[in-house]
Amino acid sequence: MNSQFGLAHLWSQGDIVTKTVALLLLVMSLASWLVIIIKTLDLFKYKAMTARKQAFWESQDFQAGLNSLGKEAGNPLRQLALDGREAASHHSNTQAQLRDVLDLSEWVTRALRSSLDDFTAKLQSGLAILASVGSTAPFVGLFGTVWGIYHALLAIGSSGQVGIDKVAGPIGEALVMTALGLAVAIPAVLGYNALLRGNKGVLHKLNRFAHDLHAYFLTGARVNAIKNGKTDSSDQRLRKA
Repeated sequence: MNSQFGLAHLWSQGDIVTKTVALLLLVMSLASWLVIIIKTLDLFKYKAMTARKQAFWESQDFQAGLNSLGKEAGNPLRQLALDGREAASHHSNTQAQLRDVLDLSEWVTRALRSSLDDFTAKLQSGLAILASVGSTAPFVGLFGTVWGIYHALLAIGSSGQVGIDKVAGPIGEALVMTALGLAVAIPAVLGYNALLRGNKGVLHKLNRFAHDLHAYFLTGARVNAIKNGKTDSSDQRLRKA
C-alpha cells in the first residue's frame, strides 16, 4: 500500500482527537475480548459443576453429598446446600416464641433465594461492559470518521487541489474509523448474547436444584420423590443426615 495512505498514514497525520478515538476503540476491544474469554471459561466451569447435582442425591448422606459437589471456591451448588442447611438448622434452634412466628418454608426459601441472587450477580458481572461497548463503539468510530473527514476537507481546501485522487485517500482513511467501531462492537454484541444464553442455562439448573433442596429440608425428600408418592433409597439416606 502507498505510504501516503493507510492506517499508518492516518495515525501519523491524525491530530489528538483522531488518536484518542483510535486508542479508545483499542481499549474497548481489549476490554470486551478479556470479558468474553474470562466469562466463557467461568461458564464452562459452572456447567461442569451443575452436572454433579445428581451425584449429590445419590450420596449416602448429606456430608457425602456435599463432597460429591466438590470443594472449589465459588461452587454455587455447594453454597446452596450449605445455606439451606444453615437456615434449617437456625430455625430448629430458634427460641420457641420466635420460631412460632417464623415459617420454615419461608425461612429456607429466603436463604436459598439470597444465595441464588448473590451467584446471579457474580455470574452477570462484566456483561455490562459488553453491552456498553456494543452500543457505543459504532458511535465512537462514527465520531472519528466525521472528525477525520472534516480535517481532510480542510486540508484539501487549503491546498486548492480537488481532484478525486486527492479526495479518495483522506476520506477513505477517515471512513476506516467507522469500520473499526463496527469491528469492536460486533464481537461485543455476539459475546453478550452468547454469554447471556449460557448464564440462563446455568441459572435454570441452579433453580431446579434449589427447588429440590427446599423440598428436602422441609420433607426429607426431593420433589420428584414426593410427586411419585414415595422416597427412593438416595432420599432415605439423605433424610438421615
